[in-house]
Amino acid sequence: MTDLLSVDGGNPLNGTITVRGAKNFVSKAMVASLLGEGPSELRNVPEIRDVKVVSGLLELHGVSVDYDVPAGVLRLDPSNVESAHVADIDAHAGSSRIPILFCGPLLHRLGEAFIPDLGGCRIGDRPINYHLDILRQFGAQVDKREQGIHLTAPNGLRGTKITLPYPSVGATEQLLLTAVRAEGITELSNAAIEPEIMDLINVLQKMGAIISVDTDRVIRIEGVSKLSGYRHTALGDRIEASSWASAALATQGDIFVKGATQPEMTAFLNTFRKVGGEFEVEDDGIRFFHPGGELRSIVLETDVHPGFMTDWQQPLVVALTQAKGLSIVHETVYENRFGFTDALRGMGANIQVYKECLGGRPCRFGQRNFYHSAVISGPTPLAAADIEVPDLRGGFSHLIAALAAKGTSKVRGITLIDRGYERFTEKLEALGAEFSRS
Repeated sequence: MTDLLSVDGGNPLNGTITVRGAKNFVSKAMVASLLGEGPSELRNVPEIRDVKVVSGLLELHGVSVDYDVPAGVLRLDPSNVESAHVADIDAHAGSSRIPILFCGPLLHRLGEAFIPDLGGCRIGDRPINYHLDILRQFGAQVDKREQGIHLTAPNGLRGTKITLPYPSVGATEQLLLTAVRAEGITELSNAAIEPEIMDLINVLQKMGAIISVDTDRVIRIEGVSKLSGYRHTALGDRIEASSWASAALATQGDIFVKGATQPEMTAFLNTFRKVGGEFEVEDDGIRFFHPGGELRSIVLETDVHPGFMTDWQQPLVVALTQAKGLSIVHETVYENRFGFTDALRGMGANIQVYKECLGGRPCRFGQRNFYHSAVISGPTPLAAADIEVPDLRGGFSHLIAALAAKGTSKVRGITLIDRGYERFTEKLEALGAEFSRS
């Protein structure tokens, strides 16, 4: 499969596509299977590269992985978990940041864990110090080596009280996967409560964990000595659903997204409507369409759940280039997420980025010299260009821009999009897009 897509843009996307389980949940549920004493079954699993990467890491640790791709069913048996060779783990590290979440489960199962250098999209600092500090507070010993980080738990892991300086999704996942089998009670304050986090809690509860979530972002876990396997259907991918919705808006199209669900997308749906898009919620999905007329400029600020999700921002910015007036987008979750706008400017978009906190409350990046606010002036016609994909969400945003632009664009680095968008070229075909992968 080549890494270049030639896109003939300027045509509306119309038709029906299906989204399956959320990328940001499925990989974590796969890791959770390590904690069980019996096999697990995960349904609604998308065929994306992150699933392949985590499957490979699990198999390196002795987990039996059986993936029925057409049915979207993943069966995981951790009966023979064992330590993996450092070189084998390292071979997978450049493709995903998921190895850090193996630590808690492996410390419980084997008494040790190893983390190689971590990969993932370069959209911000995303330090692992939160993770290591959490593991230390549970009683893990951290040994930094040339090839990575080796962790041991000679006295086992014990419950603790932790307050996060920011409601980090990754840190909350780390705590959940570690605390459920730690001795005693763990309390996490300022926790992330994204829908994907709540679905991970659902999985862990099915396995036998005792977890409560308070309205003030406090999660309490009573550790148990053992867990069983689980059978669970993953929640739909709200990020992919919103990406196709933004594509419909930018191309003046009409897309029915099967598998999209309203409760997890409330903030996005409100914003979509404010911009001038329309949607219809059905039992099996949501129809997103451009109703005609002018799109409206907005002021938008990203935030942790239940706010407007940072991963919704980049695809929507492409649509905002077609809105009348000045739109302001203030990014408060990742400090380096506007790099993708360089390519949009090269296609004719009028976008300026600023270090100041524009359009909302001051955020933690305001005094740290990061370009984390953007002003988009529109509408501006987009022209075809040669584009290099920078990261997963920015890459799909570039693809939307190419679909909306007049002429033929060449989009390079599209294998990054495969990380989180299942069979996206097949979906483009279903929507009538004109392109070739060569």
